[in-house]
Amino acid sequence: MRDTPCLFCGTHDEKLRFAEGVYRVVECERCGHVYVNPRLPADRLHEMYQEEYWTSDRAKEFGYTGYLNDAPLYLRTYGVRSQIIDKYKPQPGSVLDVGCAAGFFLAVMHEKGWRTTGIEISRPMVDYAQNELGLPDMHRGELLSVDLGDAPPFDVITLWDVIEHLEHPDEYLDRAVELLADDGILVLETQNVDSRFAKLMGRRWQHYKHEEHLYHFQPESLGRLLAGAGLKIEENTPRRGGKYVSLSFLVERLGKVHPALTVLASPLRLVGGVSLYVNLADEMIVVASKA
Repeated sequence: MRDTPCLFCGTHDEKLRFAEGVYRVVECERCGHVYVNPRLPADRLHEMYQEEYWTSDRAKEFGYTGYLNDAPLYLRTYGVRSQIIDKYKPQPGSVLDVGCAAGFFLAVMHEKGWRTTGIEISRPMVDYAQNELGLPDMHRGELLSVDLGDAPPFDVITLWDVIEHLEHPDEYLDRAVELLADDGILVLETQNVDSRFAKLMGRRWQHYKHEEHLYHFQPESLGRLLAGAGLKIEENTPRRGGKYVSLSFLVERLGKVHPALTVLASPLRLVGGVSLYVNLADEMIVVASKA
C-alpha cells in the first residue's frame, strides 16, 4: 500500500472525510479534490481487472458479480447513452472507446454505422468483444502504450466509468487529445461526489469502492482536469447517466446502504427477467472539445 499526493496540487495536505478499513477518503485542503489513500501497488491495480473484477464474490466493495450475464442490459444502457453522441455527431464516423470492457458500447455504435476501435486491459473482455460481438478492431493494453497503427484522428473518443480508476488520468487525457480530430468530441462519464445523492448517502454511497475508485471528481475538479488537457466542456449533465439494472443487482447494491436491506429485498431475486432504468443523478456525462 502507498500514499499518493493530490492529483492537482502534488501535496499531502489532506483532510479526512472518513476511513474504512485501511483506506481513507480524503479531501485536499488546498483545492478540495477528493481521492483515496492509501492505494494498491501499480501492478496489482493492473492485475485485478483481468478476471476477478468481472466475477467478484464481493461486488458491493469490488467489481461485478457477473458482468457478462447482464449483456442485454448494458446494450440497452449504451443505446440510451449513445444519444448524447447523436446530438453532437449525427453522422457516423470513427469512435475510440477507452476501457471498453466487453465492447457493449462499441456494439451499439457499430450497429449505427460507426467505425469502432476499442482498448481494454482485460484479456477475457477483449476475447468476448472479438468472439461474441464480432468487433474487428480491439486492442488489449492501455491507452498510453497500445499501438493503434495508422489509425486516423477519431471523431469521438469515449471513457465510460473509466477515469476514476486511473492513476494518471491527466496523462490519459493528454493522449486522447492527440488522437482526437480537431472537430471531434471527447465524452466521459464519472461519478459526482458533490451530487445530492452522494451527500445524502455519505460513506454508504455505492461508488465508494476503495480498491478501484481512486478519485472522486466533482464538476469543478473535472473541469480543471479537462482544461489542463486543452479541452473545453460543451456539456456536463446527469441525463442519460443511469443504467438498466436487474432486480438482483438492485438487491446487491441495497446491501451497501445496510446489510439488512439485502435480506429484506432478497425475494426480488426470484423475479427473473425484470429490469429497471435507474438514474440517481449522481453521475456526470461530460462532452468536451478541443479548446
